[in-house]
Amino acid sequence: MVKGMYSYIREAWKKPDMSLLRERMIDWRRDNAITKVEKPLRIDRARALGYKAKKGFVILRVRVLRGGRKRPRAGIKGRKSRKTTIRKTLKMNYQWVAEMRAAKRYDNLEVLNSYWIGQDGLHYFYEVIMVDPDKPEIKSDKSIKWITSKKNSKRAERGLTSAAKKSRGLVRAGKSPKLKVRPSLRAWNRRGK
Repeated sequence: MVKGMYSYIREAWKKPDMSLLRERMIDWRRDNAITKVEKPLRIDRARALGYKAKKGFVILRVRVLRGGRKRPRAGIKGRKSRKTTIRKTLKMNYQWVAEMRAAKRYDNLEVLNSYWIGQDGLHYFYEVIMVDPDKPEIKSDKSIKWITSKKNSKRAERGLTSAAKKSRGLVRAGKSPKLKVRPSLRAWNRRGK
């Protein structure tokens, strides 16, 4: 069986060259937390998730800090043991956090999908595929024009992207309803999570 170019790229990303990736991450750490890039680093993954090299598609590289989240306890008086921060376990996965930050920075674009490109001791790095729903090239494309409708706005904030659904436990929701975590925002508020 003859393999295509994308299959070889996919195989190479299963065991990436760590020295090359380490050099890239040194540059990425110097850049801003959200950086617009010209073309995707993992072209095979981007194409599989819906990316096309045409007007209206934007690729962002997002850097997210690893580790737990801390809630500051400012203004607490008393002994030292009462002044410590409380560590919170984040219920969202880091990929969803990266998508939400990208959507917040570029509020005129919609998040299509995202994928992992690297990690070090301090950070995770993701590339987020964004789409401009107002571009005529997007509106006339049959395969992507669904994102222009109002019901698909703010996908990352509402937890409708692939990474968000996985984090919410909705990937296997049809097979077992017991695996469902936060089916809606209203349920989130009701359960106090």
